Amino acid sequence: MKRITTIDELRRARAELNGTVAFVPTMGFLHAGHLTLMRRGLELCDHLVVSVFVNPTQFGPGEDLDNYPRDLKGDVEKCRSVGCEIFFCPRRDHVYTDHHSTTVIVDELDRSLCGPSRPGHFEGVATIVAKLFNIVTPDVAVFGQKDYQQLAIIRRMTRDLNFDIRIEGVPIIREDDGLAMSSRNRYLDDDQRRQALCLSRGLVAAHRAYTDDPSRTVRALLETARRPIEAAPGAHIDYLECVHPQTLMPLDADRPVSDDGALMATAVSIGPARLIDNLRLHEPLPDGPLRSLP
Repeated sequence: MKRITTIDELRRARAELNGTVAFVPTMGFLHAGHLTLMRRGLELCDHLVVSVFVNPTQFGPGEDLDNYPRDLKGDVEKCRSVGCEIFFCPRRDHVYTDHHSTTVIVDELDRSLCGPSRPGHFEGVATIVAKLFNIVTPDVAVFGQKDYQQLAIIRRMTRDLNFDIRIEGVPIIREDDGLAMSSRNRYLDDDQRRQALCLSRGLVAAHRAYTDDPSRTVRALLETARRPIEAAPGAHIDYLECVHPQTLMPLDADRPVSDDGALMATAVSIGPARLIDNLRLHEPLPDGPLRSLP
């Protein structure tokens, strides 16, 4: 595996790869969820490129940029273990040179969920992903569905800017107890870690209520999801929304879920960590730990 830190070196190494290339962009502190994305990339393509770059433009004032967890040595070993051929970890001043003034804005899809509470976040995400796409020129790029809104925005950007790249979404990878895997889970102490299960419990409660009676209103489903979350000490809801799975616009609270289905999504702060999770109400519960939640 080649460990590369400059754009020019990356482009030379990329040019030497014969066959198709999968790309997994990350901010590092890799866990089993990231490795699943990498393995999926290698199922689809001949070669795998992984980037680790903590992107400053997607962090707002007071967010955890300086304290974001990092483990570059561990990340290198994890990438090597799954068969990554190029590990790209550029310096910040190589990615954003002096007087950098170009950004990418994907309108509309950022008006719900994380968008209102994290102004500028998705502009930063779209900008760095577009830059990395131009640098790496992959055939396939793999992202997790835990960041559902991010995935939707990247799909739209890829389409609108005519990137010749297939965007592959991978279902959420969860811990054995149902908590969605996240680098930010490490911020939690044991008690907060137990409280964090309120996210998946709330979403599963809403899913079961919808499955039992699809005529329930969106408002009723949201209240069903809200109760387990609010019951967790120290849990503070940033948002809990039921949105159209394509447009991400909130559904009419006084009507049942439409035939297009719905995405129930939430962001909850527990201690120092802001955690997100989501579940598609009109699809069966995925195999795994969610099925055994009380």
